[in-house]
Amino acid sequence: MIGQIADKVFSHDSVLLDEAVSALVHKKDGIYIDGTFGRGGHSKKILEKLSTGGRLFAIDKDLEAVGYAQEIEQQDSRFSIWHGSFTDAASFLKEKGLSGKIDGLLMDLGLSSPQLDDAQRGFSFMREGPLDMRMNTAKGLSAKEWLANESEENLAAVIKEYGEERFAKRIANAIVNSRAKTGIETTTQLAEIVSQAIPRWEKHKHPATRTFQAIRIFINRELDDLSDALESALDILAPRGRLVVISFHSLEDRIVKNYIKKLAKGDDIPSYIPVQKDQLNKRMIIIGKAIKPSEQEIEGNPRARSAIMRIAEKI
Repeated sequence: MIGQIADKVFSHDSVLLDEAVSALVHKKDGIYIDGTFGRGGHSKKILEKLSTGGRLFAIDKDLEAVGYAQEIEQQDSRFSIWHGSFTDAASFLKEKGLSGKIDGLLMDLGLSSPQLDDAQRGFSFMREGPLDMRMNTAKGLSAKEWLANESEENLAAVIKEYGEERFAKRIANAIVNSRAKTGIETTTQLAEIVSQAIPRWEKHKHPATRTFQAIRIFINRELDDLSDALESALDILAPRGRLVVISFHSLEDRIVKNYIKKLAKGDDIPSYIPVQKDQLNKRMIIIGKAIKPSEQEIEGNPRARSAIMRIAEKI
């Protein structure tokens, strides 16, 4: 799929497209949410599956994504786009009287290819651009602003926690020293600082990968937003409504896996207390095993290699 925004063209291949939509859409006249519109790959496929009575709401933090989605909104009355985070979906649906009436919620986490490929967004260490990294450029601190003022201790904590980077303290120290001398303005400048701070590089992985991931996750509150969105999923979904989540790194997937597992298990009752299965207050059913992209998909879209999809259904 090709999206054109502000005279720039960037391509995006939606990961696990057929698998995600097949798992999500079980009623052709149902109401669905695409919690991360991106460039609309999943949304367009969902609309293909829906009847004239179906409805799809899409949400995205990214103003460029919203601009692209508005073109679809003008062409298809079944589709609506909303600018914001999927954490606000519950309040958005409550205003419309749709709480507990949603037949499927899809969350495709992480970045879209257009965000990575547009150097001006500041997400990629491979392209020279300003250090922004905000998905919603209308609010919040940019990566540049945060790096310029955060303490060395907090820098290290973020890089270690969200990037799972073992050299976090060395990198934080290098960032503080560099900003004191010249300031840190661009993506490639930060990538070089990180690269020089790491004594041993991982094979087949750029040394700045984990640090850029950590800063992006922190700046955009990605893990907090994911946890908040999952907590509201039960209120959003109708009975038999599907939750489909595509994650791209272990931190995300761990949150999703634990959430689904907890609701599928039910109340945590001590083993010595005799109870019937129907007394455990199970609220979700796990649908199948976790799904990963095929070798063919990874070959055509290398960015799909770390993706994993989990599916659950509200009881």
